Amino acid sequence: MSYLRRSRKSAPAKATSLEEQQAKINEVRKLIGSLADRIPNFCSDACISRYLRARNWSAEKASKMLKETVKWRLEYKPESIRWDDISHEAETGKIYRADYVDKYGRAVLVMRPGFQNTTSTEGQIKYLVYCMENAILSLTADQEQMVWLIDFQGWTMASVSVKVTRETAHVLQDYYPERLGLGILYNPPRIFESFWKIVKPFLDHKTYKKVKFVYSDDTESQKIMTDLFDVDKLESAFGGRNPCVFDFDKYAERMREDDKKMDAFLNSGGSLLSQEKSLSSLLQKTESSISEALSEASSEDSFSSATESPKQEGIKSHSENGMQEHH
Repeated sequence: MSYLRRSRKSAPAKATSLEEQQAKINEVRKLIGSLADRIPNFCSDACISRYLRARNWSAEKASKMLKETVKWRLEYKPESIRWDDISHEAETGKIYRADYVDKYGRAVLVMRPGFQNTTSTEGQIKYLVYCMENAILSLTADQEQMVWLIDFQGWTMASVSVKVTRETAHVLQDYYPERLGLGILYNPPRIFESFWKIVKPFLDHKTYKKVKFVYSDDTESQKIMTDLFDVDKLESAFGGRNPCVFDFDKYAERMREDDKKMDAFLNSGGSLLSQEKSLSSLLQKTESSISEALSEASSEDSFSSATESPKQEGIKSHSENGMQEHH
């Protein structure tokens, strides 16, 4: 059962004005108490706002979620992972941050699950976390989300690990809420439909609604790419005109430079969150997303009646919802 479906029953308080939203943020800050002091600058208003949005502005649920994240960050220390710790996971280009952004300025993570080169769940999740931290580091002050481009080249059911999939969904949804702006599944094979049925229960409704299926042989779904990206910068593997391919050595050099930037942030006593936009700008931007989330919660029938075919699902989602997730 998705979170937004549950929210219809629990009917949490709705924050509809800047003042009410700020009050919710202050309430969360009070609920988490001194725990926030254990990671200086992490629990900014912008950060708390993301957790509130993820939990439909329920301060109680958002604070519980945020507490778990703080505990996880204290134990896992994601900001301390460096390229040399996980470089072996990156050798095939199964996940990397593109050197371009979308038209909304969002960082782009390219994922190729068919290029899996290791068997350790722990190692794969550690590399994913490194990529998330790196993508957040690259975000500009007026942006807090990213886009995932998932290329199914070489993908087969043998590429599937339900354990890794479940853990990936847990880490991303619970520890990085509202960081995903859009997830594009590019040319998934027909057999992927069976795996999609396994994956969907791991996703809350808000995450599910951000997933789009795009096919290179379908003009309507391909329009998602031209709406989102400058085709001169977009890689040819995704229908763009950029012929570049993943180069491990060049990417390693780039990541080591980013590691130095991360060290500079941490050594200065700062935080990745310190470069985020002002609270007023953030809250104004999220007012429309709050209304959209509440609207989605009341449109369960249309969600339930969606076709199970990924190819049809992608086309229908684009035609019905347009670019609603794009801020």
